[in-house]
Amino acid sequence: MKQLLLVRHGTTAATRTRAFPADEPLDDFARSAAAELPLPIGWAAFTSPARRARDTAAAAGLSAKAEPRLAECDFGAWAGQNLRDLHRADPAATRAWMTDPCARPHGGESLHTFYARVASWLDEEAGRGDDVVAVTHGGVIRASVAHAIGAGVGAVWQIAVDPLSITELRSQDGVWSLRRLNWSRES
Repeated sequence: MKQLLLVRHGTTAATRTRAFPADEPLDDFARSAAAELPLPIGWAAFTSPARRARDTAAAAGLSAKAEPRLAECDFGAWAGQNLRDLHRADPAATRAWMTDPCARPHGGESLHTFYARVASWLDEEAGRGDDVVAVTHGGVIRASVAHAIGAGVGAVWQIAVDPLSITELRSQDGVWSLRRLNWSRES
């Protein structure tokens, strides 16, 4: 049985203001809190190429390899902006993005393309034997959980993932099951 721990990166200026992320460092609180994550030693470790994920992995003491498919959705022109402000400026665009998985009004990646990228990585991992810790983003974890339980792309926005939380998936004979979602020391 293979275990996969998906760790959401710590907070940044963007996550604290509920903005679409840019490539930014962790805030001081997150850097300190990441060092306390109860992660296993000796497992294979991967991280998103984004600075906030690499910083989280480093603070947690992981020697992690960057995996491009663990990158957050490309939000294009919306990077660094707050969804509420974007919705006020163009409600049709934000509504389309939230309801149509193929929409990409920001010029970045559609939810459908993003989901397929994450699902591809997860499917490959299901067939590998090593247990893995992956430090990544809320969107990647949402897509992973939706794919693992067969809920599909439509369920992505219905899954909550807090900063520095751990989600555990297990694969047996290539089939994933959800063991823990959004776990932290406080939960």
